[in-house]
Formats: sequence, structure tokens, C-alpha cells
Amino acid sequence: MRIGVIGAGGMGRTLAHHLGKLGHQVSIASARGPASLTALAKEIGATPVTVVDAARAGEIVFLAIPTKAVPLLPRSLFAGVADSVVVVDLGNYHPELRDGRIDAIDQGMPESRWVAHQIGRPVIKAFNTIFATSLLEKGAPRGTQGRIALPVAGDSPDAKAAVLRLVDDLGFDPVDGGRLDDSWRQQPGTPAYCQDLDAAALRRALAEADASRIAEYRVEEEARIKRQIAARG
Repeated sequence: MRIGVIGAGGMGRTLAHHLGKLGHQVSIASARGPASLTALAKEIGATPVTVVDAARAGEIVFLAIPTKAVPLLPRSLFAGVADSVVVVDLGNYHPELRDGRIDAIDQGMPESRWVAHQIGRPVIKAFNTIFATSLLEKGAPRGTQGRIALPVAGDSPDAKAAVLRLVDDLGFDPVDGGRLDDSWRQQPGTPAYCQDLDAAALRRALAEADASRIAEYRVEEEARIKRQIAARG
């Protein structure tokens, strides 16, 4: 399968690395341009390309960039890209730590619904509930007891099915997270977020999420990250 990865941070490079090892043809891009990715691409077995080329390079395209960077993507990035190409949003909104305030999200729009509006393209929400180190190190064969599960939310059954299969191939149990408007259940700070849960526990965590606490979840998660940063000195 041909796959494009936009974003070369921890999640982007880890996904590109694993997908390449699975035999996929991976193109990776960042805002700094392909020349800045030559060494990384060689190391992980990917092809460095422009952001525009990455959007056109694959059957699946991953957006592994900060939320604040989404409006900075080239205008009409996906213009002319076939409807069959699946776009996956890995992003998490961190208004105080990184992204600044985005009114629509603060007023309750799911983060990935906002991303879809920005790029003019349906998206699937996935791979946002796992830290890069867990993605790198904790994949396991299907059937392994306690295998980490990842939720996948989106409106297109076919697109969602493609990503669910990819989750499984990468060593994690795929869990249907519902429609894109349900993806708030896997946003930062929710019970499902970055807990390395197995499939049964993840389904319970998604169900337990409280819509009235979306903003509170986010504040609590940012506070946790701040404490972690402070502890590191």
C-alpha cells in the first residue's frame, strides 16, 4: 500500500518506520521540506517528499502535525486527490501548551471535525490515544493477552475499515470508536486517552466519557503534562 505521512515528529516518524517495515511504500513530509528529511527517511526506509506530494502519494495519508499547524497547510492540499484516499488525523488539541485557543473546539466541536473543516476533506480519527514510545515498542501479535487497543472514529465505513485493519497490522487491537462526532470520547484527558488499555477496557472507557467534562478533561491533561515537564527539570 502507498502511504503518505505529513509530519516528522515522534508519531509521524514512528508510524512511517513501522509501516515501512510492514512493506508499505511510505512517503514522509514536513513543513521544512524534503531536504531536511533525507537522513531520517533513509533510516526508516521512507521517501522524503513535499507536503503536497505526500497528500498525493498514498491510499492513506496521515496528518501527524500539531493542531495549530493544520490551517498552515497549503490551500487546496487535497484538491484533485481521489475520494478513495483516506485521511487520518492523529492530532490532539493543547490550547495552553502549544496550539493557542481555537474557538470552535473550545465551544464543543470535536477536534477532528474541526480539522476536516479546515482541510475540506473527511477524516478518520486514530492513533491519537497512544504515546509514540508505546506505538514504537508495545505492538503485539493478534491474540496476545492484554494487547493494547486503539479506537478509530469516522463517518465512512470503508475508510474506517481500512484504518482498523492497519491498526491490527501494526500490532494493536482495533476498536470502532463510532462516528467522527463521537471522537471527543478519545480526546486528551478522557478515560480512553493514552492509558494503553486492552480492547474490553477501552470500550468501557469510551462509554464512560462524559460530554459535559470535555473542557475539564483537556485542562486536567494539560496540567498533568505541565507537572511531568516540571518534574524533568
